[in-house]
Amino acid sequence: MANEPTPPQPEQQQPMPGSTAAMDPRPDHGEESYVGHGRLAGKKTIITGGDSGIGRAVAIAFAREGADVLIAYLNEDEDAQDTARLVEAAGRKAVLVPGDLSDPSHCRSVIARAIESFGGIDVIVSNAAHQATFEKLEDVSDEEWRRTFQTNVDPLFYLTKAALPHLKPGASIIATSSINADQPGPELLPYATTKGTIRDMVAGLGQLLAERGIRVNAVAPGPVWTPLIPSTMPPEKVKNFGANTPIGRAAQPKELAPPYVMLASDEASYILGATIPVTGGRPFV
Repeated sequence: MANEPTPPQPEQQQPMPGSTAAMDPRPDHGEESYVGHGRLAGKKTIITGGDSGIGRAVAIAFAREGADVLIAYLNEDEDAQDTARLVEAAGRKAVLVPGDLSDPSHCRSVIARAIESFGGIDVIVSNAAHQATFEKLEDVSDEEWRRTFQTNVDPLFYLTKAALPHLKPGASIIATSSINADQPGPELLPYATTKGTIRDMVAGLGQLLAERGIRVNAVAPGPVWTPLIPSTMPPEKVKNFGANTPIGRAAQPKELAPPYVMLASDEASYILGATIPVTGGRPFV
């Protein structure tokens, strides 16, 4: 692959939540490479955190596979509009919904907007995330701990509960976990804890909703080159980001899109309660 995020990378730092355009090398979301084959034709989908990173790559892939996409994001309007243009260029409908998903009422409004715009919901990708790094436990404030759970875990519950009356058999809910669910980095304690919680939540939800024909699964990425990295890690860690994988580098976001497409498709009819690792060779048990 060209333009791989291979260490050592240029030292760089951005204010949170980060910008795609300011990254070096620039993330590859599959803009020029992803080719769809109609695997999600006609599906009505929601992707949280769909403005950039993994979410943008999934939005591009879903649209090129034939899905309409609602992109829920916090406040990164420029990135979100870029993603929407890519969805529309694939001939699909794009709906942008900014707002704070840690607010249960906003999660319910996202579901209501999808019903209003699409007439139904087939797939929900709960992907939006917050992380920050800390050297000492004393540095983690009460507010930071709560914010991480409210951003990473709570929306999966609120979105799923609000969507249930509208989900039909065959619907798919996909969460984003992390290699940190299995190998928690101590400097990412709040984030890693939420990602382990998501893995367990998906396993339980998968069993709870199976009799309704609704599948719940997760993808667990390893290191992925997204704006979250330079905006939440010190420059020296950004420089070597991804070096701890057997493949020797971080993933481009486009390398994460295929498992989301598979889990969203009818091909995954017997997969539920699972967490699929995409980790560049790092073991995930």
